Amino acid sequence: MVLSPEVYARRRRALVERIGPRAAAVFPAAPVAARSDDVEHRYRQDSDLLYLTGFQGPEAVCLLLPGHPKEEFILFVQPRDPERETWTGRRAGVEGALEIFGAQAAYTIDKLDEKIGEYVSERDQLYYAFGRDAAFNDRVVRWMRQWRLTRPRSGTGPAAVLDPGEVLHELRLRKSDEELACMRTAIAISAEAHGAAMRAARAGMYEHEIEALLDYTFRRRGATGPAYPSIVASGPNATVLHYTANDRQLQPGELLLIDAAAEYSGYCADITRTFPLAAQFTPAQRAIYALVLRAQLAAIELIRPGARHEDVHKRALEVLVDGLIELKLLSGGREEIITKELYKPFYMHRTSHWLGMDVHDAGKYKVEGTSRLLEPGMVMTVEPGIYIGADGTDVEPQYRGIGVRIEDDVLVTPDGHEVLSAAVPKQPEEIEALRSFPSPLGRGLG
Repeated sequence: MVLSPEVYARRRRALVERIGPRAAAVFPAAPVAARSDDVEHRYRQDSDLLYLTGFQGPEAVCLLLPGHPKEEFILFVQPRDPERETWTGRRAGVEGALEIFGAQAAYTIDKLDEKIGEYVSERDQLYYAFGRDAAFNDRVVRWMRQWRLTRPRSGTGPAAVLDPGEVLHELRLRKSDEELACMRTAIAISAEAHGAAMRAARAGMYEHEIEALLDYTFRRRGATGPAYPSIVASGPNATVLHYTANDRQLQPGELLLIDAAAEYSGYCADITRTFPLAAQFTPAQRAIYALVLRAQLAAIELIRPGARHEDVHKRALEVLVDGLIELKLLSGGREEIITKELYKPFYMHRTSHWLGMDVHDAGKYKVEGTSRLLEPGMVMTVEPGIYIGADGTDVEPQYRGIGVRIEDDVLVTPDGHEVLSAAVPKQPEEIEALRSFPSPLGRGLG
């Protein structure tokens, strides 16, 4: 269990109060994913189930029955099995579901189809998120088909399936003190990893060596591991937004873009820095870097309660476009360039997303068709960038192959904002000073 049982109980109460006493809600565990043949990926629980229960194992289902006098929270779990546990580790079992996770009733997972009818047939609505588990989707459809057939005789049974995310994800969007403590730890670990990479990276190394250093730092400090596949992109690879091959040799005079962060206790960080492999930025590199940093700082400055999420992107975009015009990478007026999206060859993504249990965390960006107002407790990234392809013949040679992104994690506070990842250097002078120290791996600057 990641947090205290009281935290999960409070979350469940908040949810059941909102979905009402005539509904039931079902949250299945994430399916196990095969890596190859009989080898599985490391298991990571579904974020909604984890948020509500803290339960980390596969083949489990949480059933919530608002208003039930005795059994409002029910868990279905794998049974204890000493033989299987010898291979895959100890299971909580029914006893653990009751004693550790606070379920008011618990059953082995093979009883789900039988018990779902007993518990849910008197309810009017079923909350379930159709998603990545196709087999469970089919199971819910079978339940609904059965209830539809029996409803004319019984007069009861769910007549609709509703998405629990409409309620649950709004709860997840506003972080509690306990959640923020986990996120601060994830971010602190990530900051240490970025600092280690900035000190160590040298021309002649390979991207995967830096990835290994990041992973080592994450695990050494107690993180689960990377919150997402680490991007260690040197030279022209930095212009590929989701580059993860990490197999190229670092070349002298290039930039290195690192988009990497840790997951700790189910919560993610998300940080990007770009720095020179030499002791200093070249003039062209520094010009692009300074522009991206200027855009990021201007966007962060807008973050406060009552501001709109979309305004953060708009402000970053305005600064980027003005700078690209000054550098003669774009021509024309700002409004025309933005309206016609002429900037997209250089900046093709949004500036911000929610951050929490998922890297792109739950929560709507628009409410009733309008960009939502920011509120205290929301955590968001701010990550403008400029990406100039190496083969862009219409761009001056000194700019070709430069990719720069700067990303921080920002908390909306009651009176403004807090940059949670501020410990990672991003001012050019700070970066160059850090790069001037000897590499702990014994490599020289190139």
